[in-house]
Amino acid sequence: MKAKRETNNTDWEERMISRIDHVSIAVRDQKKAEHFFRDILGAVDGAGASDPATRFFWQIFSLGDLSRLEIISPTDAGSFLDGFLKDKEGGVHHITLQTTDLVKAMARLEKHGIPFFGHNEYPGGIWKEIFIHPRHAFGVLVQIAEFEADDWLSTKVKFPPAIRWQVDRTENGATLTFAHPGGGKVSLNLNREESQKLAKSLQEASD
Repeated sequence: MKAKRETNNTDWEERMISRIDHVSIAVRDQKKAEHFFRDILGAVDGAGASDPATRFFWQIFSLGDLSRLEIISPTDAGSFLDGFLKDKEGGVHHITLQTTDLVKAMARLEKHGIPFFGHNEYPGGIWKEIFIHPRHAFGVLVQIAEFEADDWLSTKVKFPPAIRWQVDRTENGATLTFAHPGGGKVSLNLNREESQKLAKSLQEASD
């Protein structure tokens, strides 16, 4: 049997990407796209706003427990999306990767000779970003950003700040719902035996 490779703390600390946060889809018709993803597929609206400087509108959506997407569209002629949407109604524009430290992420990219552009920090540090051009990322526009995911999600899909978990009794056991470090919340259905084992494990861990 092949031995499992162990990962030490140094390796873990050097991982600059926490997760894929969302996929961004550019469209010509924002309302039509929102109707499809929200009203038909069940996506939940999160944060959204217009950006006058680059002439586009963005809207974050949550799908299921942890999946998210962003719908972006031009708001006026001269938008940076004009070229992308020139011959089509829409398409995947970029993927967004979350990092805990954008400065360290930039340093690591520079160390490995990977160019990036579009470094921007919003007031208060709520969002910091850079982009890697598709020519340097196998045909995909990659956005790397530092942020707190819950800041951009609907209250329908996340806990209030002071709550990290919730236990609900069910007919066959319990449902454990807890805040996810990547934003939002995730639920786990447990039968009675599993609930009892979990309670015992938590008690033993706290002794």
